[in-house]
Amino acid sequence: MKSTYANRFINSLLIKLRFAFLVFLFSCSKNTEPQSPPIITPPLTGTPVITITMLLSNQGIIWGFDILPNGNLLFTQKTGTMRLYDTTTLSNTLITGLPSNISSAGQGGLLDLAISPDYATSRSVYVTYSITGGFLSLARFTLNGTAATNWQVLHTTESASTWNGHFGSRIAFGPDGKLYWSVGEGGGGSLGGASSPHQNGQRLNTLWGKIHRMNLDGTVPSDNPLLPGQTVRSTIFSYGHRNPQGMAFEPTSNRLFVNEHGPSGGCELNRVQAGENFGWPLYSTGVNYDGTTISNGHNAPGIVAPLKSWTPALAPAGLTFINHASFRDWNGNLLMGSLGRRQLLMIRMTNGVPGTETILLENNGRIRNVKMGPAGKIYVSVEDGGRLLSLTAK
Repeated sequence: MKSTYANRFINSLLIKLRFAFLVFLFSCSKNTEPQSPPIITPPLTGTPVITITMLLSNQGIIWGFDILPNGNLLFTQKTGTMRLYDTTTLSNTLITGLPSNISSAGQGGLLDLAISPDYATSRSVYVTYSITGGFLSLARFTLNGTAATNWQVLHTTESASTWNGHFGSRIAFGPDGKLYWSVGEGGGGSLGGASSPHQNGQRLNTLWGKIHRMNLDGTVPSDNPLLPGQTVRSTIFSYGHRNPQGMAFEPTSNRLFVNEHGPSGGCELNRVQAGENFGWPLYSTGVNYDGTTISNGHNAPGIVAPLKSWTPALAPAGLTFINHASFRDWNGNLLMGSLGRRQLLMIRMTNGVPGTETILLENNGRIRNVKMGPAGKIYVSVEDGGRLLSLTAK
């Protein structure tokens, strides 16, 4: 009996030892099995092959546009109307519910448009437009199908551009979740120099001639700059601007870049930071239309000189960064439209510094706006022929 019991015990122990040994061997083989190296896809390099597609034509001046989350396009027409282009059905539908006081006199009209970053929950869209009498307004509304509802005016200039010129009027949303709005000098005309009667760019009690920063409801952020002579913060982020018509944040650095029209020469590309003074109408690298001198250069204490300037003038409009790998060596560069030269320019950017220019489109008409969209598409509006183009790369 004792021998039988002992044999059973020994056999059971041997089975357990064998099982433990097999588990050990399996774990060792698993741990020592050579691992496959991670698959690393090198970035695309070289010059991309560009395909240009005409999406729309005969739409008048498409001043502003943006891309909805479903890929459809919402765009403004300077004459005071807005339309929705369905990229699937190719339908082009008029938006109802716009205010009746939009004025397209001079350089005014229904201008920029931007989809709110919280559109998925709010369905909010922001627009800028000039109204009867030469005032400029920023508003938001709710897009319900093809109707603009809950129209809310957030800001209106306290005075008019009596000559209906230099409204500026681009909208951009920052990585900080704030709304940025460029406003031209407005006033009674445009003349540079210390004796100019048109000093809106330097006056801190007016909306004209500024880049504004605000919360999505139009209120003043608590961290906006406190400017010279101010005791209370305002929406003013920077000042001394003449007619800024392009504004874009660099995706990799979150830096804000703005272009603006100079007088006779002196069009500018600027990097804009809180509280800065860009000098107009006291400083410019251009001269007045009558040939008179504005300043001896653009350098003075407290004045920010442009990163890049153009003489003769090119009348810049629209600004965006290329932000898709399919554009290969172009990825990260800056795109800018030109009304005067009728070109789409690419500016090579290195650590925030503009370099060489390349003409991507010319002899196509006045380029009013350019915007990087999702899925690797760049959209360009051309005034001549009322066209909206898309550019893709491979």
